[in-house]
Amino acid sequence: MNEKLNLALDEFIHVGVVLVFIIALVSIITGLIRAYIPQQKLQKRLSKTGKYSSLMGALLGIPTPFCSASMVPVSMGMIEMGAPFAMVFSFLLSAPLANFVVVGFIFGVFGWKVALVYFLIVFWGSVFFGSIVGKTSIKNCVKRIDLNSKKASNNCASPATVDCEGVPNNPAPSCGTAQNLCTDTPSPDTGACGQMRESNPKLKEAFVFGWALFKRIFPYVLLGAVISAVSAVFVPDAWVEKYLGNDSPLAIPIAAVIGVPLYLRIEMAIPILKALIVKGMSMGAAMALIIGGTGASLPEIAIISSMLKPKAIFAFVCSVMTMAIVGGFIFFLFF
Repeated sequence: MNEKLNLALDEFIHVGVVLVFIIALVSIITGLIRAYIPQQKLQKRLSKTGKYSSLMGALLGIPTPFCSASMVPVSMGMIEMGAPFAMVFSFLLSAPLANFVVVGFIFGVFGWKVALVYFLIVFWGSVFFGSIVGKTSIKNCVKRIDLNSKKASNNCASPATVDCEGVPNNPAPSCGTAQNLCTDTPSPDTGACGQMRESNPKLKEAFVFGWALFKRIFPYVLLGAVISAVSAVFVPDAWVEKYLGNDSPLAIPIAAVIGVPLYLRIEMAIPILKALIVKGMSMGAAMALIIGGTGASLPEIAIISSMLKPKAIFAFVCSVMTMAIVGGFIFFLFF
């Protein structure tokens, strides 16, 4: 038992340190992009994607081999920059499943036909579910960054909206009323609201946003690391082999569901699945486990909870499970 606890602690430290470093780095980069790229121009371009928003989001996921820790700050940055939710949702699905690293691993182990079919399933599945979810009230089920910003007077807010639960969102002050926030009279040595002028305000803005992003995600990353450690040590391989190591169609939905409590790092999962296939596991069950475990593992769900409300998380998990089961049966029938 002590040996298992030590292994779990090692896994927690390894995963936790790596994930914290990743989200810190990506949060800073996201803040820099948000600060130095003109927001109105970026929002205008993002809004022009229109009916192709989900396709653009899925395409963005291909060259970004992001784990859940790094794709969340990027996704939150996209939302703050005015990206349509359909684009963000497709990106959340595509980044962990359809990126070139995962497809490359599958190609190297199972060949180009399996890799091609896998890619088509997860890519177009991401486009489809992003498009569907983006047209529903779920698009408002987002936890936005609440910056304690004294520069609210510089922001032009959009009209008040209603979230997925019918609760009005509080808009920031509009451009027409922002001036009422300042009670101090600016002087030559001070900026608006009596603040001293910053030597590099954009850099400060970038780090303020990056820090707010990091603080929002950090507790969820620790929770994800705990879940990863527990599942890596206390979920026995024999249990997986017992329920998945057969050629029954029933193993496909079981594999999709079992993948959720597992934290399947692709470099570890594929060799294990190859060994299970040799023992009699169907290709359909193997692909269902990869999609379910890589796309919607409990650690990933814990981290995504930092940006999505329960209704959107449920839609995300259902989307991944549907892709896993449908994809699993496609592989079961044709491979």
